Amino acid sequence: MSNFNKNRNILMEDLRGGIKRQILGYESQLMLVRVYFDKGAVGAVHNHPHQQVSFVEKGCFEVTINDKTEICDAGDCFTVPSDVKHGVVALEEGILVDGFSPAREDFFKK
Repeated sequence: MSNFNKNRNILMEDLRGGIKRQILGYESQLMLVRVYFDKGAVGAVHNHPHQQVSFVEKGCFEVTINDKTEICDAGDCFTVPSDVKHGVVALEEGILVDGFSPAREDFFKK
């Protein structure tokens, strides 16, 4: 991936269920992804070995990490340690910017 990535040139991937994703940039140990959610879209509870930090760019989300659920609004942030179950529900149309370490190689597998 280039050192400079212009939004207009970044592929938008439709994940279905009201969720779309753009991989903004990555190297082997770091990745940044923008995820668009329609109102009511669900990021199903899951876990992965990657560390994650997420910034709410727009909207309002119900965020569950392990067994704790909180509402996160635009400007809020949440972190997810490795292998911890987590998921979100978009309470309104919104955008999350997710950082991962290491990069999510599974995002490139079809």
